[in-house]
Amino acid sequence: MTPDALSLAVRDVLRAAVADGDLPLPEGDLPERVAVERPRQREHGDWATNVAMQLSKKAGMPPRRFAEVLAARLAQVPGIGSVDVAGPGFLNVRLEAAAAGELARLIVVDGVAYGRSQEGAGLRVNLEFVSANPTGPVHLGGTRWAAVGDSLARLIEATGAHVTREYYFNDAGGQVDRFARSLLARARGEAAPEDGYGGAYIAEIAAAALADAREEGIYPLELPDAQAQEVFRRLGVTRMFAEIKRSLHDFGVDFDVFFHEDSLHASGAVEHAIARLRELGRIDDRDGAIWLRTTDFGDDKDRVIIKSDGAPAYFAGDIAYYLDKRERGFDRVIIMLGADHHGYIGRMMAMCAAFGDTPGVNLEILIGQLVNLVKDGAPVKMSKRAGTVITMEDLVEAVGVDAARYTLARTSADTTLEIDLDLLIRASNENPVYYVQYAHARTANVARNAGEHGVRREDAFVPALLDHPSEAVLLGLLGEFPRVVAQAAQLREPHRVARYLETLAGAYHKWYDQCRVTPQGADPVTDAHRTRLWLNDATRQVLANGLGLLGVGAPERM
Repeated sequence: MTPDALSLAVRDVLRAAVADGDLPLPEGDLPERVAVERPRQREHGDWATNVAMQLSKKAGMPPRRFAEVLAARLAQVPGIGSVDVAGPGFLNVRLEAAAAGELARLIVVDGVAYGRSQEGAGLRVNLEFVSANPTGPVHLGGTRWAAVGDSLARLIEATGAHVTREYYFNDAGGQVDRFARSLLARARGEAAPEDGYGGAYIAEIAAAALADAREEGIYPLELPDAQAQEVFRRLGVTRMFAEIKRSLHDFGVDFDVFFHEDSLHASGAVEHAIARLRELGRIDDRDGAIWLRTTDFGDDKDRVIIKSDGAPAYFAGDIAYYLDKRERGFDRVIIMLGADHHGYIGRMMAMCAAFGDTPGVNLEILIGQLVNLVKDGAPVKMSKRAGTVITMEDLVEAVGVDAARYTLARTSADTTLEIDLDLLIRASNENPVYYVQYAHARTANVARNAGEHGVRREDAFVPALLDHPSEAVLLGLLGEFPRVVAQAAQLREPHRVARYLETLAGAYHKWYDQCRVTPQGADPVTDAHRTRLWLNDATRQVLANGLGLLGVGAPERM
């Protein structure tokens, strides 16, 4: 019996008790789903629910009496061994071994589908992340967003929603101007401008852009500064962005849409957004400028959209971009930003409300914190290539893609992360990614050994034989996986999956030490061995499914 099946059983028993008059509750107060969870203390049972405490007041009954009515009925449900009432009205449920063990077969049969749901079916989500300016390699903060963002996209997709991964290509503004001037200076053999970019990558991009220009029959070093700078802007940004795309692809992250900032202004999207806001009565014209009254929606001050000189403010692009996404049919727009954008949330949510949308529903903004690298107990110095920052390539070169992605996704993105490079290259249980991947490799090895000893799943499955305490713990954790996936997607917290996998790996290692899948010596193969192989392979499937949601490999051998 899965947690979902138990939840439905409690709901059905509750409805029957109301229909029979044992519980004086209006049918409209009955929940569609009843939450069940693992008790903190294993001796309290397999699953617990506080539904009696939630509903007893509406029924005009003491919570414990309410729980006792449910307990008596639940105890009669096939697959439930016993039900105890604890404390003020908790229901602690123990499953029969056969009912609990049946989960192993369900997981193996479901395969990659286990843990997925259709809770988000029909929902269209636009997830924007990384969006690094095309002025240099992806730095460590952007790398964290690549790992977290792609994992989050996979999680939301696992709930049945359609997710579009979008990269906002910032190809306009002062930073790109400084990048172009830096390339031009490097091509001329001059020092970088005072406000420009350094690092070996500038020389690489400058040389490549110069070669590209010559192939087009253009000799930028012979042109006036303004024209030469424009050539290096166009070709340099193209080269840099191609390199960013390649780095992300090698990191296992591919985007569906690359949206160019300058298209918002060239297409008239800004004017369209202003016109829409005028229709809604949200725009003021004062002091020669166009303002959005964001103070009507909780912002600390109104915001300029078009300045008095006719130039668009930066916020104009944000307004047009949000409306563009909504008009492309996205129900939810999720934007992942760095820690330096925290002060930006208020105006963005006010803008969302100004369009008549619901902040936190139609628009979500996730803020990520910094990442620090440590080696030999000391902070890692600057990148040899980028000069001023540590890049995605630096991290991958040091620890590999799997370790990098797992480590960046296993900690809540709103906390500062310190990565110990010495730990991540260590093949020991202290290394979280190794610990989980090794558990998967061990399940694969157990399956291979079982085959060599003639232990086959197809020959028998007797779930009642999964009655060892370590098997009860393992089955309970396997049953939790769909809930963990759904909660991680709902809360936008991929790290919940990583921490779950580490707990599951620990339970599997303990089970492995106490229960054999293959017989010893000349002992015969029994139904217990065959049934345990089902449990081994169910664990293998869940580990693989969980690692897949994080974009991390599930190795067969280590």
